[in-house]
Amino acid sequence: MTIRVVIVDDQDMVRSGFAALLSAQSDIDVVGEAPNGRLGIEVSRSTHPDVVLMDVRMPEMDGLEAARRLLDPPPGVVHRPKVLMLTTFDIDDYVYAALHAGASGFLLKDAPVTELVQAVRVIAAGEALLAPSVTRRLIEDVARRRPAPSRGAQVRLNALTPREAEVLLLVAQGLSNREIAAGLVVAEQTVKTHMSRLLAKLGARDRAQLVVISYESGLVAPGRSA
Repeated sequence: MTIRVVIVDDQDMVRSGFAALLSAQSDIDVVGEAPNGRLGIEVSRSTHPDVVLMDVRMPEMDGLEAARRLLDPPPGVVHRPKVLMLTTFDIDDYVYAALHAGASGFLLKDAPVTELVQAVRVIAAGEALLAPSVTRRLIEDVARRRPAPSRGAQVRLNALTPREAEVLLLVAQGLSNREIAAGLVVAEQTVKTHMSRLLAKLGARDRAQLVVISYESGLVAPGRSA
């Protein structure tokens, strides 16, 4: 199945370069481009992409606000694409907010071509959080400045079984389903079942939100691995 992609970035060369690289893949089709968040929403609503590559800093409407509107659409709008934020290291707060809003992950703008292509495929499939070590670093940095665990997130964790809590902890460390299965000595399908239950019980869209919830609840303490 072809992955439909929209690219939203205020730099013409970035959009053109990403479009050329992605269009060269047999399983990816770039169906639209936009120079700012406002137009990005319009293009996405009309083309129904599977994945939106969204720059964070743009004129008129930044990528964070555009991501919020795409992922929490008004009544009557049912299409919700996966959002992959394009960013740099110097905007940690924006990255955290984007993940919290429901973005599926992020990619550094200077990442190798192979990472860009793989990122789009991973996000479209909903299989894994992108660049887990970098994601963890950014979230930890922000979490240090938000030290008080969220009461609401803590309450939601009470609904988890001990095994589900264990899987969530491993997800927060950036492990893939395969790595979790190997560590727990269970079948990968069993891990997928736990993942489905975690998403349902915690009201999360994907693995990225599970990572955020694990930090907000205090399950994972900033600067400490399990």
